[in-house]
Amino acid sequence: MIYEGSHQQYGVHCESNVMVPMRDGVSLATDIYFPAANGKPAEGQFPIILERTPYDKASAKNVQNGQYFARRGYVCAYQDVRGRFMSEGEWYAFAKEAPDGFDTVGWLGTQDWSNGSVGTMGGSYCGSDQSALATLSPPHLKTMIVAVGASSYYHCSMRQNGALEQRFLIYAFRMATTSKEAIADAGIKAAMTKGYGEVDEWMSRLPLKKDTSPLRILPSYEQWALDIQNHGDFDDYWKQRGYAISQYYEEHADVPSLYLGGWYDSYARATCENFMELKKLKKSDQFLLMGPWIHGGWEVTNSGDLDFGIHSHINYNDLRLAWFDRYLKGKHTEVSDWSPVRIFVMGTGSGKPNYQGLLDHGGYWRDEQDYPLPDTNFTPYYLRADGELLTDASGEDSPPSIFTYDPADPVPTVGGGISAAEPIMSPGGFDQRGGPRFFGCKDQLPLNSRSDVVTFQTEPLGSDTEITGPIIMKLYAASSAADTDFTAKLVDVFPPSVDYPEGHAINLTDSIIRARYRNGYDQPELLEPGVVYEFNFELYPTSNIFRSGHRIRLDISSSNFPRFDVNPNTGGPLGQDRRTLIAQQVIYHDADHPSQIVLPVIER
Repeated sequence: MIYEGSHQQYGVHCESNVMVPMRDGVSLATDIYFPAANGKPAEGQFPIILERTPYDKASAKNVQNGQYFARRGYVCAYQDVRGRFMSEGEWYAFAKEAPDGFDTVGWLGTQDWSNGSVGTMGGSYCGSDQSALATLSPPHLKTMIVAVGASSYYHCSMRQNGALEQRFLIYAFRMATTSKEAIADAGIKAAMTKGYGEVDEWMSRLPLKKDTSPLRILPSYEQWALDIQNHGDFDDYWKQRGYAISQYYEEHADVPSLYLGGWYDSYARATCENFMELKKLKKSDQFLLMGPWIHGGWEVTNSGDLDFGIHSHINYNDLRLAWFDRYLKGKHTEVSDWSPVRIFVMGTGSGKPNYQGLLDHGGYWRDEQDYPLPDTNFTPYYLRADGELLTDASGEDSPPSIFTYDPADPVPTVGGGISAAEPIMSPGGFDQRGGPRFFGCKDQLPLNSRSDVVTFQTEPLGSDTEITGPIIMKLYAASSAADTDFTAKLVDVFPPSVDYPEGHAINLTDSIIRARYRNGYDQPELLEPGVVYEFNFELYPTSNIFRSGHRIRLDISSSNFPRFDVNPNTGGPLGQDRRTLIAQQVIYHDADHPSQIVLPVIER
């Protein structure tokens, strides 16, 4: 089969800071890269590629990308979102991007140099704002590449099962350093830079209080940080289109879409959810591509302390060009022969250190027809009091596991699906032990040696075991507190070896549940101390082969800080209570309370 991809055949002409009008009179600055001939825009009409960004449309990388696509026969538009860099208006992160995106697509689709077809691209914020505008189904939108974007910022991003993902508070401090106000005023720039440099100290002074941090100089930035911290319930605030794409799937544009994500990315669950739901609802082609990456790391081969081999990365622009050539130009490219799902299955490496000192975790790419995989065997692994994790549900009744949770001494975060949280938190897979590189760690001992972490694990596996897909935790527990949290972390335990005498315990995925939301995120109910409740919550998905001799491990606790905000156990208003209480936590695992983690086992 001959692939008819576009070749570099044009020069580039850029018009900077074209002010695109919005419905409310605000104009958004847009750099437009045109295919050029003889030093001026080429004659004719071209398909459009749009990326809307809060990270400076004129950055070196965006300039390079704009030129890349213009040379290959596209008009490529990069736009500063409202209130950022050269655009007018006030920035309030994420929530209000849908109408601006809709208006921009409409403007681009009706220009003389446009053929009326607009495709969108971008990752993270630039992935989410694509999905937001798509919920309004602009008529000129023809295709999307949504890299690491949101499905619901309440359910699995800014908040996760009711708890706050504090990386977004760090994000507010970081974004303040490049605010329009900081760019225009050296004094504000110095204050914001100093504040971000002290963000580790601010993470030790949570919750944020109004008018106490440097963010007070930027009212919209401070208000956004306080809003996401203090809005605990799933209410109208979280149902805005920019936050809650999943609430508008029925209205979402029916266009070919690629959902690109990584197993160690903070949007892993959202990426898979968007694909699953829109594939069911829409007639157009929907694709899912999941690699082993951290946030935005698709052109590198490592996640944390793990390396997956040179074949684990992709060439991002080549992939995007093949996509747009297929769906904006109608060419036969490699995309024409794709399977609907392509995943990277981790875990088939040697387990030895490579030349960089990273653990060779390895893995391989595999094509699938759907997600979750059609032959998934969702298998309960039951918790036992002696620390066992068994597929046999008929074990003898055993006494519960009890631990004390002190909000003043939370379990430190060591890796995971985190983004935009440096220098406080590092994303990816790490041996689950403390150390000076991890915020809040007081020693270098294994995390599960703490008295507030309860571990359950299988015997060494007799054969390789693949886990690929979504993961559900069903936990029966009681607490002495009116409200509290429970956390779950899935770990791949490597046996001791010459290179790693103590073995390795590598985190794969985790999650948390805020107890007051056990019956629904829009109807909080406090606990009755000592009463046993069932807590069902979803972990982020993963794909990993636990090799023969490894163990599957589950760690249960009540904190993962600073990834998630610490529950003070008081039952008071979220993000506002200054008190804390120590809670006695009881995990039940008997015949009447079969606590279990349901793993997506693939048997081939």
